Amino acid sequence: MSNRITSIIILCIVILLPLVGFIWLTGQVILDFVFFWPLVMSALWITGGLYFWFYRERHWQWNETTPAPELPGNPLISILIPCFNEGVNVKETISAALNQRYPNIEVIAINDGSSDDTAVLLNQLAANDERLRVIHLTENQGKAIALKAGAGAARSDYLVCIDGDALLDRDTAVYMVKPMIDHPRVGAVTGNPRVRTRSTLVGRIQVGEFSSIIGLIKRTQRIYGQVFTVSGVIAAYRRQALIDVNYWRPDMVTEDIDISWELQIRHWSVFFEPRALCWILMPETFKGLCKQRLRWAQGGAEVFRLHMGKLWSWQYRRMWPLFFEYTLSTVWVFSFFLNIVLYILTKLFDMPDSLTVSHLLPPEFTGMALAVFCLVQFLVSLLIESRYEKHIAGSLFWVIWFPLFFWLLSFFTTLIAFPKVMLQGRRKRARWVSPDRGIGRMK
Repeated sequence: MSNRITSIIILCIVILLPLVGFIWLTGQVILDFVFFWPLVMSALWITGGLYFWFYRERHWQWNETTPAPELPGNPLISILIPCFNEGVNVKETISAALNQRYPNIEVIAINDGSSDDTAVLLNQLAANDERLRVIHLTENQGKAIALKAGAGAARSDYLVCIDGDALLDRDTAVYMVKPMIDHPRVGAVTGNPRVRTRSTLVGRIQVGEFSSIIGLIKRTQRIYGQVFTVSGVIAAYRRQALIDVNYWRPDMVTEDIDISWELQIRHWSVFFEPRALCWILMPETFKGLCKQRLRWAQGGAEVFRLHMGKLWSWQYRRMWPLFFEYTLSTVWVFSFFLNIVLYILTKLFDMPDSLTVSHLLPPEFTGMALAVFCLVQFLVSLLIESRYEKHIAGSLFWVIWFPLFFWLLSFFTTLIAFPKVMLQGRRKRARWVSPDRGIGRMK
């Protein structure tokens, strides 16, 4: 059976499963799933985040004056920076990379066929610092190809990869490489991105999202052993692990999700290092945010489609928690959509009792429980993240809007992306597009 036929069958199952549930389990069971799934996930993230903090993070000595850990043998660290039309940001990004306190570094910037002044600026910067080398690709090949070109030129076995608009904290490279030196089976380390675009409500909400949602999710996933994805904007890789999976795949829309699954399927571990800070630009318009999250949703669906056939094997059992979490989250999306459809039909026609949906908002108890859990989640994230960002409390005020944003965005983007990926034919090479990087920085 071809992969596309299998994908269509999976799509039909995911779409029809909620309807079958309404008929055979009664509508109340599916309604409970829709209302309680966010509650369950919030509780899981809180518990996992607290466990990670209590047993690991709270013992770390870390503040702005704490010296970085020593690396045995002082190995060379290669910092790879793929760039596409980064003329506005590339100077400060390269400067932050070169200003690492760890002395034994090299920086490799890959100009991926930029049409602005990125190439000129990179050449000027390289002329002033021998630690910087520049690779020019004549045409836009996509981030995966740019990273592979940089990896081929790098002299180190430890590759720290960042985006062309990201600012590394002064000890981030060391924190990223240390787990790979201490643990031979660690193939990748994901860092701790901090949002620096905060001039709009959309930007401020994402400050809270990266702390109270993404940060807690990565801590929780690290506790049960597997991480859904490294942060593409700040991740480190062991060269041998990349060789084992044949580097990054050029036809995946999100190379970071794909490489994370490939490494873990090959039994490499992925660590989360919250002390590896990296200051990033994020969309500050609703349109830009939707485009970004649609790409993320498509990337997750592509990885699911690629690996869904083989993950049932016992040898891949460590991936089952991620696999089932993604599956249930996708089923939740189509269950919610079915609720909306049946709610409309209930208002228009006399529906059978099993298909009657009388309300879309959560019941009073569920709504209150969600509010309480969200508040607890914000407080937990404030407790954990305040050591890394002193003034985060003011930004977390705006995260009260995020549960609505998070679940609705997840709903709409998955609803669009999942069927699209399941029905698509042969994948094409993924190429760059210039994203929304905040008010005043958009080209």
